[in-house]
Amino acid sequence: MKTPTNQLRVILAAVLMLIATFPALAYDFKVGDIYYNVIDETSKTVEVTYGDNKYSGSITIFPSVTYNGITYSVTKIGEVAFRDCFSLTSITMPNSVTSIGSNAFYGCIGLTSIILPKSLTEIAWGAFCRCTGLTSITLPNSVTKIGYAVFSGCTGLTSITIPNSVTEIGEVAFCRCTGLTSITIPNPVTEIGERAFSGCSGLKTIIIQNPNIEIGDDAIPEGILVIIKK
Repeated sequence: MKTPTNQLRVILAAVLMLIATFPALAYDFKVGDIYYNVIDETSKTVEVTYGDNKYSGSITIFPSVTYNGITYSVTKIGEVAFRDCFSLTSITMPNSVTSIGSNAFYGCIGLTSIILPKSLTEIAWGAFCRCTGLTSITLPNSVTKIGYAVFSGCTGLTSITIPNSVTEIGEVAFCRCTGLTSITIPNPVTEIGERAFSGCSGLKTIIIQNPNIEIGDDAIPEGILVIIKK
């Protein structure tokens, strides 16, 4: 038989487990249909984040938002902000956004159109992982790195424009992008991470414009024609 002390411990453990199943409040405020977190009160900057309801349809993010009489600049798409928003179809970001957090659009299978801002400098790991509806994407000239698994599992992706600003393609960056048939790696790229193009069964040609590029293990599967332009 359980003693009263043991019973209290069991009840307390059950309560703690129940609390753990409810996510912590993810946002500081909501304007319209978009949730925001304050990044810095001094500079009046915020990030788009997730909230009580999943995002859906076509979303337009504006460069600034006003709440309680204070105007904030929108500078970031936060981590997992749109994760698993299956009904999200398109998103337009303002030029005030400089960063997209990790797994920000993970699993957005309905996303077919996205306009990335010219101000964007950072795309964190897994940001567009498993966005199977994306068919093409153009990275702005401000991006310097395509990080870990950023486009992994984007099976519908058939075209991507890599700007001359990019110097590194991270590990498994395009893993299982089965729709890609060819890709050009611009001269400034000095490194391709391990398994960067692993599982890209439709990829036939890779054009590399830097003969001194460092290529990681299994970055380019066998059978793909690699053309190195000197």
